[in-house]
Formats: sequence, C-alpha cells, structure tokens
Amino acid sequence: MPACSRGRTSNKTAGCEWSHRLIWSHSNLRRVDHYMSTQRRDDTDVQGFQASAELSANLQRVLVDLVELHLQGKQAHWNVVGTNFRDLHLQLDELVDFAREASDTVAERMRALWAVPDGRSDTVVGSTTLPQFPAYEHSTDEVVDLIATRIYAAVDTLRNVHDAVDAEDPSTADILHQLIDGLEKLAWLIKSENRKV
Repeated sequence: MPACSRGRTSNKTAGCEWSHRLIWSHSNLRRVDHYMSTQRRDDTDVQGFQASAELSANLQRVLVDLVELHLQGKQAHWNVVGTNFRDLHLQLDELVDFAREASDTVAERMRALWAVPDGRSDTVVGSTTLPQFPAYEHSTDEVVDLIATRIYAAVDTLRNVHDAVDAEDPSTADILHQLIDGLEKLAWLIKSENRKV
C-alpha cells in the first residue's frame, strides 16, 4: 500500500485518507502503559455483595406475601362460580403464574445475596400480611373484590420495604419496581370486572 504524508499506510490504493491504519511502530500507544497505574486487588480482597439482616428480613416479608398470593389465587381459581366464570378463572391463573414467578425471583435474589429464603408453609402462615381467604365457593363478583384486596396487600408490603431496600441495594429495588408494576396492572385488570359506568 502506498504511504501517505503522515507516515501511515493508507487503506486506499491512491492518496491520503482520514481513515488510516496505524503503523504500530509509529504509534504513541506503546507509551500509554508507562503513564497508567493499576488498581488491581488481591483475590482475597474481592467479595460479592452480602445482604444485611435488614435487607434479608425485608425480602423475606415480600417473599411470604407472594407465596401466599399464589396460594390464595389458586384457591379462588378452583372455587369461583357465576357470571363471567371462564374469564375470571383464566385471569386468576395469570395472577397465580405471576405470583409464583415473582416469589421465585425474590427467593433467588436472596440466595444471590447470601440470604436464606424461607417459604415453608408454617412460615408463610405465621408471617403473611394478606387477609385469610374464605373457604368454599364464591361468586365472580366476590372473588374479584377478594383477590384485588389481596393483590393490594402484597403491593403494600412491597412499597413499605422499598425505600429501605433501595438504600442498601438499588439493584434489588429494581426488582421490586417490576413486581409493583406487574401486580398493580393485574389488580386493575381483575378489579375492572366489577366496575360499572
């Protein structure tokens, strides 16, 4: 390739162009490493982020409410009857899927931060903030109100722990944002079944 006036090799067959391939022997890059200082750490200095007891407890509060929401959603799904049964039956399955996946996301986030999630039934029953779901069959109108109330109870827990979680770990707070958005949308879709205009 022909050389240009700048001591570089041109990519074109004739003339000097602004886009050049540098000839490494003429480059200033060899001198860069002399001016750089490294901040390398020793292997023993590198540790992952570990959740505090407060962060672990806040995520545990969220977890038990999501597990309970999943179970109550399934109870409602099995026992709803009446007008618009099929639509609500299917919507409840969407809620159940969301709550189950959300609880798994929270539990796995806890494990990533070296916290230990506890989703045992005794723990869930003993610490959930959701109201107890009534037994037996319920009309679609009743189930809409019952489930919307329980979704909002889970969202209240998410919102109540949010600021403390965000102060310690903004990445985990981002997960809470997604859960709040998703649950509030589901509550709106379900609650709209009873809305009259």
